[in-house]
Amino acid sequence: MSMTPLTSDELKALAVGLNKLAHNIWWTWDQEAQEIFQELSPRGWQNLYHNAVAVLHEVSDYELRVRLQDQDFARRVEKVLKSFDAYLNDQNTWTHQHAPALLKNPVAYFSAEFGFHETLPIAAGGLGILAGDHAKSASDVGLGFAGISLFYREGYFQQAINQDNWQTEYYTLLNPKNLPIEPVLDAKGEPLVCSVDITMTQVYFQAWRVNVGRNPVYLLDTNRPENPQHFRDLTLRVYGGDSTTRIMQEILLGIGGVRLLRALGVKPSVFHMNEGHAAFLTLELMREMIDEGKSAGEALALTKQQCIFTTHTPVEAGHDRFNAELMDYALHKFCTQIKLPFEDLLGLGRVHPKDAKEPFCMTVLALKASRAANGVSELHGSVSRHMWQSLYPKLPVDQVPIGHITNGIHLMGWMKGPVRRFWRKKLMAKVNEQAGASSGDTTRFLIANPEAHWDKAINAPDFWKQMTDPAFISDEEIWALRYKLRRELIEFARRRLLMQVQRHMEADFIAFEHLLNPDALTIGFARRFATYKRAPLIFQQLENVVKLARDQARPIQFIFAGKAHPRDDDGKRYIQHIIHLSKYSDMQGHLVFIENYDVHVARQMVSGCDVWLNNPRRPLEASGTSGMKAGCHGCLNLSILDGWWREGYDGTNGFAIGEDAHADTVEEQDRVDSANLYKALTEQVIPTFFDRDAQGIPRKWIHMIRRAMATLVPQFSTRRMVKEYTEKYYLTK
Repeated sequence: MSMTPLTSDELKALAVGLNKLAHNIWWTWDQEAQEIFQELSPRGWQNLYHNAVAVLHEVSDYELRVRLQDQDFARRVEKVLKSFDAYLNDQNTWTHQHAPALLKNPVAYFSAEFGFHETLPIAAGGLGILAGDHAKSASDVGLGFAGISLFYREGYFQQAINQDNWQTEYYTLLNPKNLPIEPVLDAKGEPLVCSVDITMTQVYFQAWRVNVGRNPVYLLDTNRPENPQHFRDLTLRVYGGDSTTRIMQEILLGIGGVRLLRALGVKPSVFHMNEGHAAFLTLELMREMIDEGKSAGEALALTKQQCIFTTHTPVEAGHDRFNAELMDYALHKFCTQIKLPFEDLLGLGRVHPKDAKEPFCMTVLALKASRAANGVSELHGSVSRHMWQSLYPKLPVDQVPIGHITNGIHLMGWMKGPVRRFWRKKLMAKVNEQAGASSGDTTRFLIANPEAHWDKAINAPDFWKQMTDPAFISDEEIWALRYKLRRELIEFARRRLLMQVQRHMEADFIAFEHLLNPDALTIGFARRFATYKRAPLIFQQLENVVKLARDQARPIQFIFAGKAHPRDDDGKRYIQHIIHLSKYSDMQGHLVFIENYDVHVARQMVSGCDVWLNNPRRPLEASGTSGMKAGCHGCLNLSILDGWWREGYDGTNGFAIGEDAHADTVEEQDRVDSANLYKALTEQVIPTFFDRDAQGIPRKWIHMIRRAMATLVPQFSTRRMVKEYTEKYYLTK
């Protein structure tokens, strides 16, 4: 860029480029892009959930033109826009090389929730976060991908803790104009409107497009003037209402999602159902083929060739089931269109098709109508084969056709900003050092494309293998990074806790400038407060834990966060118990609960904690992904050998709670796991963390951090996961 003032055309081009960028959530995993929007309005960035679209609305067109006259700022904007353009137009992706058929005919990925960023709160938990990360990595590897979900205009609830330490919920209306979404328009420039039949009513819906890098995710929205109010509110809240609302949302998601893709002219190569919520899409595919003259059996067989299914739920109660009366009510008009006897339709969702007392199960429908099915970890695959063996009575358990692909995370999306800068600096230093050498494909690639493609290198296993080499990064550098991140988390927690008590005008229960200790071993627990996750398990040993927390030579402290489902009073009691301990027990000052858990809070915690605690009641954690986000930040896992950790743990890269087994009863399991958790904490975690050499460096602890980075970070990523889905399921019929 020249040093002369920008012309009006150049200013306009940059402004248009920034607006396009703001409406593509690629910026959520690009550090330089985020810094541009933050610089435009630091307070707006902080107060508006780090929302690039809302920030641009804070800045007038005139102010933006003036700001772009700053040569340095304009140069950085231009650089970001070039990187964005290069990303969108890259013709040398993994998919171009390994799965070109999926460029023209994309994967249609249906999920009841997508968790992208705190800007767009339309996910309730891990299922949605996984879907969002899947979409991001699909874009990164160039995979043709079209997501389908619902636009919940009040999103998932906001959490507030009242004066009784009880979770309360409130909802805020999402304004599409202030979100990184765009209306899907028809040829006339009007909203594209489709319809689906629910009960005896034709329900109309429009769609919003989330640009996820190269790919779209479409959010269906029934808030249309043609609809009665109760149907307009169908897409009001994530998993809102009762079973009647649930089945209607799932009809919209599955049947409506297929109809939207047809209206857009999208021809998927495969339909991927992320959990059973979307299984009604298979009925719509069957209806289309029956209309073409196929028999019901032929239609089912052809549908099966187009669909794959991922189950996430290892407990019977977690699978959606609807009785025959509700099915008849909700699908009454559709059943006349599919030209399939109602009892035959019900049979598709039953293990025993002729059993009139058996409810219709969405998971059974998905399994019967898919060519392939999988759990989300090795252990979960085994649990699922046992759970659904009755569907395949002639097969032994180990031959039940449910495999597994272990979940991952989108590394760049979860890496905190300072850590992105840290690793980028280390990577570029390595490239500069080896610029004259031919030392491998990754280095040669980076030398040719040092700025635009560092995210490819940061995902490469050979980058993380270097973590075991002190010449690449010293113990002192790792320990300094850990102190920086712990300090940032503690100051974040202090700010949030102060805001919480000020809202209630309570007397401060502790001096906030001294809340938490930057030198203490900091243990984090943040996730949904489902009871099987056993958030308060460590406090079964309360008296002993208090002694550990108050040990001046080797102090420990705990930071908790998470939401319980609005109807889960047991989960709310867990929250209440932990907050009560933080305020009124001897854990005061050593235990805090941060309210209103979201993606932003999660990112602060997985980066700043030293230990990520996970103690579900095995084998109920299908996979779990929160601990995967810890590795790149130097946080170690302390976990039950359930879900992903059973595969990731090797004895050198973190800590295990107990053995690769579990007791037969809940009571015995809780007793044994509590004892094993305390044992691991006192005999392994604390001694290793506080074992310092003459320079004050915990060499053994840092060795474990190195091992965790080398063995876990590249393996448990959605980049690996998406490639595995592509090779194992998307390309195989």
